[in-house]
Amino acid sequence: MSSVNLQRNTIIGLVASLLLACGKLMAGIFGHSSALIADAIESLGDTIGSLVVWQGIRVAERPPDKDHPYGYGKAEAIAAFSVGVILLVAAAVIIVKAFEDILTPHHAPKPWTLIVLVGVIAVKEGLFRLVLRGAQQFESDAAKADAWHHRADAITSAAAFIGVSVAIWGPGLVGVPELVLADEVAAMIGSGIIILTAVSLMRPSLRELLDAAPGDLAERVVLTASAIEGVRLVEKVHARKSGRGYLVDMHLHVAPDMAVRDAHALSGKVKAIVKQAHTGIHNVLIHIEPDEQAVRLTGPTASNVAEPAAATLPPKFGAV
Repeated sequence: MSSVNLQRNTIIGLVASLLLACGKLMAGIFGHSSALIADAIESLGDTIGSLVVWQGIRVAERPPDKDHPYGYGKAEAIAAFSVGVILLVAAAVIIVKAFEDILTPHHAPKPWTLIVLVGVIAVKEGLFRLVLRGAQQFESDAAKADAWHHRADAITSAAAFIGVSVAIWGPGLVGVPELVLADEVAAMIGSGIIILTAVSLMRPSLRELLDAAPGDLAERVVLTASAIEGVRLVEKVHARKSGRGYLVDMHLHVAPDMAVRDAHALSGKVKAIVKQAHTGIHNVLIHIEPDEQAVRLTGPTASNVAEPAAATLPPKFGAV
């Protein structure tokens, strides 16, 4: 699968979300279901989110240039964070709409709306698995956000299914007319799930935008570089995520008498081995330093350095 497939999956999700949103909105209006209308709003958010992710992936594919020497990888993190914001807005709209419906007397939803919800759950779960497979292969936070967006929609549809079922049959079965409000309660529960999903999507993208350390990658790079012949010490290793790859900086200590040409060749060797051993690393910046311990052992000692002559002080004024 190439990165083009990520864009293809996003477009498939975009078209499906748009069609489902229209279908759920019409079913919610004619079937008198607040949960379906709220679900339709969430699907419209999916559509906007898929557009943002698609654009983010396209921008992240651009090669480095003069103004962006490290590339455009963080466009994916921005897209993922934006999807989280869209989810939060969608959740807020759903909550407000549900409260309004609770305060307004209304009939129970139509039974046929349940068939619509079953179809939505099946389609959205399928989209989640399709998009997530490609996102995990390429470590794309934006595509992962898009995938979980579909899963959030499937969850809200499942909550709506339960709420609509209770609202339709609950009042007649147990004699409690207030159970007709289960439709709205399901919408609010679904919005709570959407909020949790949004936060979980925004956290990793925010860490990437703030250049947070990506797990134990730095420690693993130290182990790899330290095993290479000619490297005496590896320190100051810093790693950060940018799009679907990682950027690494490190300091290498080598023999103090090593020729510049040899030190340069060693740094190139270390860079190649590190990138080969850790396929997610796209670039390695290496700073060469002389091995300080070797300098101390071979440098001048206190025993062979002449002590400076004591300074002769002038006599005090008036002394004889």
